[in-house]
This record gives sequence, C-alpha cells and structure tokens, in this order.
Amino acid sequence: MTTSSERSHGEQGTKASRGTRQEDVEDGEPPSLGKGLQSRPAAESTGLEATFPKATPWTQAAPLAGVGSPTEEQDILPADCAASASGSSTDDLDLGIEFSATATWGDELGLVEERPAPCPSPQAPFPRLGWDDELRKPGAQVYMHFMQEHTCYDAMATSSKLVIFDTMLQIKKAFFALVANGVRAAPLWDSKKQSFVGMLTITDFILVLHRYYRSPLVQIYEIEEHKIETWREIYLQGCFKPLVSISPSDSLFEAVYTLIKNRIHRLPVLDPVSGAVLHILTHKRLLKFLHIFGTRLPGPSFLSRTIQDVGIGTFRDLAMVLETAPILTALDIFVDRRVSALPVVNEAGQVVGLYSRFDVIHLAAQQTYNHLDVSVGEALRQRTLCLEEVVCCQPHETLGEVIDRIVQEQVHRLVLVDETQHLLGVVSLSDILQALVLSPSGIDALGA
Repeated sequence: MTTSSERSHGEQGTKASRGTRQEDVEDGEPPSLGKGLQSRPAAESTGLEATFPKATPWTQAAPLAGVGSPTEEQDILPADCAASASGSSTDDLDLGIEFSATATWGDELGLVEERPAPCPSPQAPFPRLGWDDELRKPGAQVYMHFMQEHTCYDAMATSSKLVIFDTMLQIKKAFFALVANGVRAAPLWDSKKQSFVGMLTITDFILVLHRYYRSPLVQIYEIEEHKIETWREIYLQGCFKPLVSISPSDSLFEAVYTLIKNRIHRLPVLDPVSGAVLHILTHKRLLKFLHIFGTRLPGPSFLSRTIQDVGIGTFRDLAMVLETAPILTALDIFVDRRVSALPVVNEAGQVVGLYSRFDVIHLAAQQTYNHLDVSVGEALRQRTLCLEEVVCCQPHETLGEVIDRIVQEQVHRLVLVDETQHLLGVVSLSDILQALVLSPSGIDALGA
C-alpha cells in the first residue's frame, strides 16, 4: 500500500529539543554536532521544506579572494565512506540519473525499426584551464571541511512527507501516486522480508517502455497490472540494484560522495536501529544546505572565476534531442546515456526546451505510453504539469552566480548557451557538488 503522511511530533520533550534546533537554523547558524540523534524522532521528508533560513547570494556574501591560511587538514574521506564505496557496486538509476551501462539495458526485444539519430553535439570550447591551480590555493577546501564536520542529521527536515510503497502494490497505482505527489522515487517495503529493498523510480518505467514498447511478446498495458514485486523480478530482469542508504550520523561529505559515486539522485537516511526511513537526501537539498550556511564561510577564490575558465560541467558529447524527434528517441538516449534530462534543440541547434525523466512518467498517468511516436516538441506542448523549465546560463557568468541561480530556481541543472541560444554545455548539481566538496579532497567521483 502507499503511505503518504505528515508526521506530527506529539511528545513535549521532543518538541522542546526540536524547537531549539529549529531556532538555530532560523537564526542562520549551522546546526551543532553536539545535538544527539535521540533528541528527535524520525522525520519524513522528500522535499526542501522551509527548514533553512533565507540564503544570502554567494556573489554578495564572503569575499571571493582566498583566505590567508588554509583550514586545518582533516581526513579527506571518512572510514565509513571508504568502506561503503568499496563494498557497494550499486548504480541505482533514478531519477534519478544515470548509471553505468549494463548489457541488460542494451537488449531491445522487438525494437526493429530504425530511429532518428540524436543531434550531433558541438565541440567543447572550454578546457579546464587553471582549475587545478585554484584547488591548490589557500581556502579551497573550506566547503569540503564544512561538509565533513556536519552530519546527515543536520540537513534533515524537522517535518515533511515521505511516500513509501509496499512491493505488493499494483504498479499502475504506484506510478499514479508518484505523479499525484510530485515525487520521482519512493522507497520499497517488502512485507515478507520486513525491510526496505530498494527504490521505485521513474527510470524503472523508462526501462520497461524502452525494452517492450515494440515487442510482439509483451503488451505494455498488461505489464501495468502487475505488482511491483513482479515488475522488478521479471520485467526489469536484474536492472534494479540493492538499496543504497546512509546513517543520520554519517557526514554530509559522505552523502555527497555516495550520491555521485553511485549515480543516484536520492539517498535514504535509515535509522541504524529500527531500519526505518527517516529522510531522503538529494543533491538539491545538500547544495541548498551548503549555500545557506556557506555564506558565513570565507569564499574560495574560484567562486569568482567564470564557467568558461574553470570548465565545470559537460561540454563534449552532449546528450540532447531534436524537438522533431519522437519520444522513443528520447527514451533511447535516457537509457544509453544515463542522463536525467535532455536539452531540446531545434534544427538550428538552439535550445527551445528541456525534456526530463519526470515528463515520461506522465505517459503512464495519461495512459499515452502506446503513442511514443509523438514528437518531443509536441509532448512538451501537451504536458499539463512542468516541474522544471529550462534555465540557462552563459560562459561569462561566474561559478558563484551559477550556484546562486541554480539554488534560487530550484532546478537540477543549468543549460549553457551563447548569445544566440545555441547549446554549449550543461552544468548539473553533481558537477557543482563535485567541484565544491569532492575535488578539493582529490576525489573525482564523477569520473570514477
């Protein structure tokens, strides 16, 4: 069954401890590490509820010049993080994005018709000149240390909504619930095992559409009648991965590393004792946490460098789709390139929109998944709900300005364009968190 509830905190003692923590946040102070986990019951969350104070734009906050002396050296990668990274090969697709390709995904049963080739991507004009030099400057590790010193508990919302599905739920109802609640994924509870076994994501739906749309053996409308358990075990045939999770006492540095390393967009925070899901961390929430409290830290000099100078983002071999291409072509690119959104370009190469994985889930809600020959441009014009419009930036803008905009617009990426709206690149939340938090430690989780 689907669980979607607001959890209220009735115990007076708990309210008092939460009130103190909430006041700390509202005053703009980073949460103290001294507050134990026992002072607060499980909070349910998927979104960016108003638990953070209003942020000061980084371009107006601390000086952008390097500080006089570097922060004291600390362990770059916590032991728990190193252990979890080496012991897990989980590449969950979510929504969230984007994993290592597998041979299974490449199988296309019955897909015999040729599809239009994606638009060729432009050459990258922005090599990463001077980025290594920036990372060696004093103060470059300030955000890395900040995330190491704060825990996942500090970034958790005090109260919010969490949607959980039982694996015995009918798949059609589950996808309707995702759309109705505006979420892209939900933890899966196996009542037989009495534990959480994974996440149901929009990517699951995309994989099945991609594989069986033109198969003479399987009808899509028959698949949606099955339970989630059957959907995962039979139709996904091993594409799903074990649940990747984190403890509330683990550092935010480890959370960033786990999200980027495993190519996932949602990281459940599990109670180490009960195994209950307390919260779901995302790139967006982690960057917002850092953006708010980072304004009180001395700003690294690289924030004043332009995107063109530092080369943060993707500029070569870009994944994109022509507005005249059918939806099926977009599904092919989602699966083959493991991306979560595609810039939509016209015949002249100008950006005219953004087609994301969440747009695909509306095919299930509207029961139009048997009409994947409709063009992407037409699908964008017909969609009834758009959670993320295309937001652009230009090469001359600084990294600090780009971070301010991506946080204020609450999007997952900025599309880099020139003065004539021609596509140049994409700057994602993963790119930014890698640059701010992991690169100063010498870790390249994006390239791993």
